[in-house]
Amino acid sequence: MSMAEGRTADALVIGGGIHGCSAALQMAMRGLSVTLLEKDHVARHASGVNAGGVRRLGRDPAEVPISQAAWELWRDMPALVDDDCGFAPSRHIKVARTEAEMDAARARVQELNRMGFTHEDVIDRDTLRAFLPAAAEDCLGALHVAGDGAALPFRTTIAFKRRAETLGVTILEDCPVAAVERRGGTWRVTAAAGSFEAPVVVNCAGAWGGKLARMLGDDIPVKAHAPMLVITQRMPKFVEPVVGALGAPLSFKQFDNGTVLVGGGVRGIAEPDANRTHLNMTGLAGNLRTARDIFPIMRGANVVRAWAGIEGYTPDNLPVISSGGAEGVVHAFGFSAHGFQLAPAVGGIVAHLAMGETPNLPIAPFRHDRFAG
Repeated sequence: MSMAEGRTADALVIGGGIHGCSAALQMAMRGLSVTLLEKDHVARHASGVNAGGVRRLGRDPAEVPISQAAWELWRDMPALVDDDCGFAPSRHIKVARTEAEMDAARARVQELNRMGFTHEDVIDRDTLRAFLPAAAEDCLGALHVAGDGAALPFRTTIAFKRRAETLGVTILEDCPVAAVERRGGTWRVTAAAGSFEAPVVVNCAGAWGGKLARMLGDDIPVKAHAPMLVITQRMPKFVEPVVGALGAPLSFKQFDNGTVLVGGGVRGIAEPDANRTHLNMTGLAGNLRTARDIFPIMRGANVVRAWAGIEGYTPDNLPVISSGGAEGVVHAFGFSAHGFQLAPAVGGIVAHLAMGETPNLPIAPFRHDRFAG
């Protein structure tokens, strides 16, 4: 892409993770000209190195409508991005090992049912055994969703990028933003590749979203953390669903080649200014201990690699999906390590906001100014 392209556009997207690429794609589908600026390369950070969970299970109630809408798009991802993104629907299960956890699971399902959502259910010990024959004897049951699954995060983000480009989106990588100013009805963004102008700026900068928000006139607290993952050697196939735990942080799945991915909720140290992360080995050991407790077969597993991405977390661990305080600002960041599945639907919400329309999904809980005071 030549540096001269995309100097003026209907919208500028800052950040080339899955949310930035999804927003750019959805705006292009609605006829807007879009330029996307990414400081490193597309899928460099959280979007390319997460666990790839495509889950509705366990969502904060505020996220459930968006998650359900996103799931409808995941069911036919080739229609959106010409790629199935490695999405394999199966089921997500959060294992309960105490009666208190079973009671909490039942209460949650009742709450979702009151909201009109019936995708989650509670399964008993026998049903859990049928789905997870390798589970330990002390597993009593689980929260369960049929149809959830996992995809390949790097492949997915690149698929959104490529599809956006085919619809005319200009994507410039190695292009960090240095300054932003408002001139009349236009935003002028100065970046490594020069200056760009558009009436709308979309902040999809992830862990760097708070910094960009301040440049756009909004004070939104976000901290950078480093969600971690490990992968094991190949093992005999023993689990099909994606597995979590109700009483401890865990995200667990086995690939077709037999390797097992373990993570979930435990963070390393992020240095966003240096693009660097440091692993928290104690935290990883805790994840592995939970995995071994639920699946005794894991006691003989050897870890072959561990890594972390850089992600932005808000104080309430819910994203910011909102127009900003100034005209022509849209924020979509702070997904706090659970934004991957939401991205197809969030892109549509961003497109509505960028065009001055009311989104067709509820976003009041995600207002940019909810932390004020």
